[in-house]
Amino acid sequence: MAQMVNVNFKLDYDVKKSMERACADMGLSMSAAFTIFAKKVSRERRIPFEVSADPFYSESNMRYLEEVMRDVKDGNAKFSAHDLIED
Repeated sequence: MAQMVNVNFKLDYDVKKSMERACADMGLSMSAAFTIFAKKVSRERRIPFEVSADPFYSESNMRYLEEVMRDVKDGNAKFSAHDLIED
């Protein structure tokens, strides 16, 4: 049998609870889920899913949002009804 080791890391409380529920629904422990992930990464030498930045938090979008907020605070914002908004 392979030598077992402990791996410790911090995880947001809500993320942990959500993952515990998802794992339980699949009949897995979190330890088993992380072991599956680690084996897949080891075997494929890659993260087994796409990892990308959320474009909402991009530098350009954050600058745009700051400009909009500045316009709102200064009273220079122009608001109009959107076609998708129902009366």
